[in-house]
Amino acid sequence: MPKSKVRKKAVYTPPQRSQKVSVSPRWLVPTMVGCWLLGLAWIAVYYITASVGASVPLITSLSNWNLLIGFGVIVIGVVLSTRWR
Repeated sequence: MPKSKVRKKAVYTPPQRSQKVSVSPRWLVPTMVGCWLLGLAWIAVYYITASVGASVPLITSLSNWNLLIGFGVIVIGVVLSTRWR
């Protein structure tokens, strides 16, 4: 019985990268971490002043809006973290 012909497969070469790898700006990480810490501190100060009964002018007048402000700043930090490379 005759042998079949051997077929040579082409060697796989991955496509060349056309995009340049981008690097995060230097301000991104400190701003991101700062937003997380500022939001956490805002919420902590709100709860501490509410439990002690202290009167801080801005925080007392905002009442429960303080939670929205604190979590909003934390969310801004999370959104910035998606831009980190």
